Amino acid sequence: MDSQGSQFVGMGKDLYDTYAVARQVVDEADDALGGTLKHVMFEGSQEDLTKTENAQPAILTTSIAMLRVLESERGFRIEESCKHALGHSLGEYSALVATKAVTLRDAVKLVRLRGEAMTKAVTNRATAMSALVVRASKLDDLIKAMEEIKSGLPPGEVAEIANVNSSFQAVISGTVRGVDHASRMLQAKKIAARAVDLPVSAPFHCSLMQPAADDMREALKDIQFKKPTINVISNVTAKPITRVEDISDLLVRQVTGTVEWHQSIDNLRTLDHVHDYISLGPGKVLANLLRKEYPTDFVKTVTTAEDTRQWSL
Repeated sequence: MDSQGSQFVGMGKDLYDTYAVARQVVDEADDALGGTLKHVMFEGSQEDLTKTENAQPAILTTSIAMLRVLESERGFRIEESCKHALGHSLGEYSALVATKAVTLRDAVKLVRLRGEAMTKAVTNRATAMSALVVRASKLDDLIKAMEEIKSGLPPGEVAEIANVNSSFQAVISGTVRGVDHASRMLQAKKIAARAVDLPVSAPFHCSLMQPAADDMREALKDIQFKKPTINVISNVTAKPITRVEDISDLLVRQVTGTVEWHQSIDNLRTLDHVHDYISLGPGKVLANLLRKEYPTDFVKTVTTAEDTRQWSL
């Protein structure tokens, strides 16, 4: 399931115009958020859609609309075709909805709040995120080097690993000076080949997000989770969530913790021999990462209404 960054104005509109079940999903999410989502998704500006509090529920809603279309029109059953579900950051909420662990209505409200809280947490602070191209076989060196870099930063400066997306890509998050320093050091040590600043509104998945984590802890107290119909892999542990009562805590920890995407996929491949994937959502970033890392594995993407029409397993 896709993460933030895959949003674009008009995403899901082809599904909405084609399938009644997709309209039901989008309309339900729109109603849950007071009628503010559908316009931003289909007719708003890219600037408005990119705002974290809009992007997160929009991506979740589009992903679930695709899933519901496959279920109602193509006979797809996640419980029959899949052994595990996982999503990157925001996508973990999509995975929980897909496996019936939480309702769509509750999930879109949670991710709207999550987006608002993340933005609010760093108001008036100069923050940044940077994607690193990791040199071959240097991922472990990067993780070790980041611990050393963190300990040497001046007071108030932050640079932490936000995502480990593959053996060749990681993202660091924190203050502008902290991230810039870490990026330059990792390149100087020949661990990272280059660094690319990301156009984001907040430094996700680092300790600066603690106020947002606190807000989410309070909100999650009111949510009734159910046992997922198949295993859901936690971003922070890279392992299946084994107890329903742990879901809230793991979602709180995810706000400030590293998204262990690479480890999650590696665990599935080595421990459960998973080599086939279905990627649902408006973008193909995660699917492309999988294809580059594991070119012999099978990755099926569903990003448009046309993909659902041509669906087959």
